[in-house]
Amino acid sequence: MALYKNVLHHKANVTPKWVLEMIGVYVSLLNRCSYCVDHHYEGLKRLIDDVEKSSAIRNALNAALKTGAVTTPVLSAKEITSLNYAAKLTTAPAAIDEADIEKLRAAGAADEEILEINQVTAYFSYANRTVLGLGVTTDGDTLGLSPNNNADANDWGHQ
Repeated sequence: MALYKNVLHHKANVTPKWVLEMIGVYVSLLNRCSYCVDHHYEGLKRLIDDVEKSSAIRNALNAALKTGAVTTPVLSAKEITSLNYAAKLTTAPAAIDEADIEKLRAAGAADEEILEINQVTAYFSYANRTVLGLGVTTDGDTLGLSPNNNADANDWGHQ
């Protein structure tokens, strides 16, 4: 769990938490991990606090499962490029090359953001396999909670 907090909730992250949650939801959709989709989509909705935008994002991510690329007017070019990078890293990691990194830079992502996008994508791929491999379900869970105190790695208080 320390890995989770240090990747998704690290106090030094420059990428907004809702963007990292959105990437986690998309990776989880690609990996068909409903547990992580359900939990992190609720967290995404809470962070965005905009029902229409949250719904539009979820619809765009679901549509991308069929089309292979995220498109929606509610996200910036950098956010869409980040999601498309995350999809490629999830589904064809050996195919990632310098051109993929350059696309992120051209869309406005700084190197520290690229690293965060990469780490969140890799973490969710790992977590999805752990959850799926153990048969974890959301039965009895409260969805969407996350440790909110990013400044203290040991504070797991939820909100």
